[in-house]
Amino acid sequence: MFEWSETDEMIRDAVRSFIDKEIRPNLDALDSGEMLPYPIVRNLFAQFGIDALGGEAIGKMLARQRKKEAALAAGEPLPEKKERTSGDGGPFSGQESMMAVLISELSGVCMGLVTAMGVSIGLGATTIMARGTLAQKERWLPDIVTMKKVAAWAITEPDSGSDAFGGMKTYVRRDGDDYLLNGQKTFITNGPYADTVVVYAKLDEGDGVDKRDRKVLTFVLDKGMEGFTQGKPFKKMGLHASPTGELFFDNVRLSRDRLLGETEQHEGGDGRESARSSFTAERIGVAFMALGIVNECHRVCLDYAKNRKLWGQEIGRFQLVQLKLAKMEIARMNIENMVFNVLERGRAGKSPSLAEASAMKLYCSETATDVAMEAVQLFGGNGYMSEYHVEQLARDAKSLMIYAGSNEIQVTHVAKGLLAQ
Repeated sequence: MFEWSETDEMIRDAVRSFIDKEIRPNLDALDSGEMLPYPIVRNLFAQFGIDALGGEAIGKMLARQRKKEAALAAGEPLPEKKERTSGDGGPFSGQESMMAVLISELSGVCMGLVTAMGVSIGLGATTIMARGTLAQKERWLPDIVTMKKVAAWAITEPDSGSDAFGGMKTYVRRDGDDYLLNGQKTFITNGPYADTVVVYAKLDEGDGVDKRDRKVLTFVLDKGMEGFTQGKPFKKMGLHASPTGELFFDNVRLSRDRLLGETEQHEGGDGRESARSSFTAERIGVAFMALGIVNECHRVCLDYAKNRKLWGQEIGRFQLVQLKLAKMEIARMNIENMVFNVLERGRAGKSPSLAEASAMKLYCSETATDVAMEAVQLFGGNGYMSEYHVEQLARDAKSLMIYAGSNEIQVTHVAKGLLAQ
């Protein structure tokens, strides 16, 4: 893949029309927190049929699993497992190109919308899909993938940001057939308003197992459970349209049907393996978001350079301005080519490794931040004013260097991947 298809271009035009009508007029309300992102996302899903697409995909997946479990119960042979191809991985797999266009276009205008939507479906729903039993999938997935309900994905804690597993203090303790959950999570996207929350916690196995090495289990909680408190939204530098907050657990009683897989010995490994898979997808998503930031900066800076005049001529005639524009174009080409590479590999059933996804995240987030800051500089005093939007792009872009794991951690993952070869 080396360019967007005609279908991709048609989707882009439609998304831009939606953005101009539904999002740009509400940017101030979204940025102030006066308006939550979820009604807009639901409207987007309804207008583009994304809710129907997701619901249909989940329906087919659940039907296949029911048939498989019925065959197992009857002792019938199962069909041979096919090699994974694009379309087997998530609620919108097989539609990666469409989602890349959607995410990049939205990110260039209001990245907080993308974060709220992406965490709910890309992390919340996908984790339940990958690790849940049939009953658990039937219970939670249909509402999440259609955005009828909002999901959060809770792993980060106040003292264990980059050391997510080793420093994790949130724990569960067996209590008969149930578990009791205690602890705290922070920086949780959708946390203040989520209807459903995927929570990672360590199993308290007594003094015989070092706390850093204890098994990580994954549970699903629902809003309003006794002992479960959702904190108010944080005030942040950027991503204002994406509510972020703390979660508190005080002896929250969890029945076994809330433990994903309903077993402590999950065939996919413990919660660490689940989270690592999510990290890969999340970091690839950063490349899509970075492309949107760079595209929008590129667009508004070109327009400004052609129309803003100093000393009797357009500033685009000045060589230093031309240098900024040229570097933006190179950044746009590089990130877009990375996105194309991911999409093409996905179609061939060859997903990037964690190290490759980390390399993409590292480069794309730094590049998007640099481009956004150069956009502010190119606009001069106007760029520092919220009226011109580039200051919001710069605030939002910076989050990409921290979001989905700090860039310092990405360096570690890239280096480990190289040294393991």
